[in-house]
Amino acid sequence: MQLSASGRIGVLPPIQALQTRSGRLSYLLSGQGPPTIVLFSGAGVSLQGWEPLYPRIEQLGAVFGWNRFGLQGSDPPPARQTGTTVVGSLRELLGYAGLAPPYVLVAHSLGGLFANLYARLYPQEVAGVLLLEATHPDDHEALGKHEDQLARALAKVLTLPEVFFKPNLHRELKTVGDTVREIASAGPFPEVPVRVITGGLTPRAALLSPGALGAKRANQQALARLSPMGEQVIAHKSGHFPQLTEPELVLQVLGELVRSVELAMQA
Repeated sequence: MQLSASGRIGVLPPIQALQTRSGRLSYLLSGQGPPTIVLFSGAGVSLQGWEPLYPRIEQLGAVFGWNRFGLQGSDPPPARQTGTTVVGSLRELLGYAGLAPPYVLVAHSLGGLFANLYARLYPQEVAGVLLLEATHPDDHEALGKHEDQLARALAKVLTLPEVFFKPNLHRELKTVGDTVREIASAGPFPEVPVRVITGGLTPRAALLSPGALGAKRANQQALARLSPMGEQVIAHKSGHFPQLTEPELVLQVLGELVRSVELAMQA
């Protein structure tokens, strides 16, 4: 097994930064492709949210993780950082880093909206998509209603006081409606291999009502139907962060997705 730069499992490779036309963005790049795997973090979550997948994820290809504007090591965000702004800055950063498409997009939570938009705007650049407890466009109203609960959950996951990330979390959630409208006006989702990993644990009643939980589960199934090559996988031991609680499962599903992508590209 290949180890990370620090020689330990679960430790990220060195984080770098580039000054793009849009601003300074921090990122990490390790492994060798093709394919190039691009990581989209959830709301308020920096690159540290992917640590349990390292260094094993590097065996699947070149892995490119990045922090959007407002996340650790990147410049403050513009006034309204909608999905098109996020996608545009990412494509610019990928170009500066010398990484050519097509890409395998791996997206968690709110990052799922950005990956969804990317695939619709630039279908020729996307070879496959893995969605981890990803936000469906119809989930956006529930996100705003549960911002405080989400902040408390993130504080536990990130082991950081809320003051360090809550302002940016609020800014990101405030523009979700704009991103949802951008997705609705974009083109169709491409017919590429898609995998959707959904947490199987039931959230506490304080977080989601039975009706909201049912809608969320239906939306997760709908994400798997974005492509005729879509499949849903239930992470039975996980809630909203399967990459943290079941990294082996995530790596297994990602490995199978990468093989599907390679077969599709050879066909």
